[in-house]
Amino acid sequence: MRSTQSTLSQLTRLSVLCVFLGVLLASAAPAADRILTPDADRSWSRRQDKAIRARLDQGELDSMANLLLFGTSFTHQPRVSIANLTEASKSGVVRARVDDLVAGLRNPGDNERLSFLRDLLLREGVGLESPQASLFVYNNLLRALQERKTLAQRAAEVKPASILDRASLFHDRGLSLDTSILPDFSLDQALRDLKMRGLLRQGQIARVAVIGPGLDFIDKQEQSAFDYYPPQTLQPFALYDSLVRLKLAKPGGLSMSILDISARVLDHVNRARGRARKDNGYVLQLPRDIARPWSPALAGYWRALGDQVGTPVAPIPPPELLHGLETRAVRIRPDVVLACEPVDLNIVVERLNLPESERFDLMVATNIFVYYEAREQTLALENAGSMLKPGGLLLTNDQLPESPRGVMRQTGITVVRFDDQDPTARDAVGWYQRR
Repeated sequence: MRSTQSTLSQLTRLSVLCVFLGVLLASAAPAADRILTPDADRSWSRRQDKAIRARLDQGELDSMANLLLFGTSFTHQPRVSIANLTEASKSGVVRARVDDLVAGLRNPGDNERLSFLRDLLLREGVGLESPQASLFVYNNLLRALQERKTLAQRAAEVKPASILDRASLFHDRGLSLDTSILPDFSLDQALRDLKMRGLLRQGQIARVAVIGPGLDFIDKQEQSAFDYYPPQTLQPFALYDSLVRLKLAKPGGLSMSILDISARVLDHVNRARGRARKDNGYVLQLPRDIARPWSPALAGYWRALGDQVGTPVAPIPPPELLHGLETRAVRIRPDVVLACEPVDLNIVVERLNLPESERFDLMVATNIFVYYEAREQTLALENAGSMLKPGGLLLTNDQLPESPRGVMRQTGITVVRFDDQDPTARDAVGWYQRR
């Protein structure tokens, strides 16, 4: 990351304070306290926590723009790609989609996405029964499109120091919860790499934390944007599945903490746990657009995903608007769901105050730290390190600034390819280890 010497010095002092000082708060996790950043920075930390959480609604509005373009649960109009947006506007498809979405928001029925957006717009003061609603939805789309253009320009100007370096591209963007199978494949490949190199051993992983696992609303890429099934979280179960398949964790011997600031994610997981207590599993829908080129390894991962933690079930049929989808579904076992405990925690300004015996062997965070500036990334890295056992690993697809006297160091990287024919279709996972 590009920083001035004075900024690095400030980061160093701040990280040292983070290691030794803290303010105890009530915890959402029954066995642990949460610690805010140090006394000297308590007011800054609380302001920062409030500001970060405020970005959640902005992220949901970004998702509403994606739903407007790609959604199929509220309209029979064809989907609108960015490439044909001008044509779709001239033909009236965009206007028809706006009208259909607003009609759905007025009467969402059992559509969980529309119900959530209805409540969000009401909190924003948008009158759904007035012309203001259509104008708000349309203007929100224009805002999101302009932001997408700005981000593309910003990315073009970045000269990354490594494949991991995305230079805090989204530091002023809303926090999006959307996710896909690709980050989970990247983690699976990184775990395979670490095992092959002897850096992870059979049965070594017992306690895991997933930072910001996401909740599928609708992806920003048309080829993976689907809303015909209920919202779902994928990463906790995909990671559990990979750890058992690779024999890095024992079946039934893994506990997982889900660290998130989104009430929607936390509530979703808690409701899934409530159903699991009644012996009801959690069904994952796994659609795949076969027109999207995937490497054999990625396709194989998709076909196997879930076979260590659940059983195949009949998938929900996609609507006629979606052509060329291959679908499968898996019912995750109740014991796996109950192994996942949600915790309200902001990794930038908080950490769990864990005794060494309860610290994590492994933490993962994909597409999370790109939303934060360098100072916040340094804090997050040190907060993660404080919750790891000595030698424990944080796996992330972002380059994180290290404090010279901090507890975490990058020790390696795994490069992952999604398409063997396209060198740009790739990701990377950095290994950060607690000293």
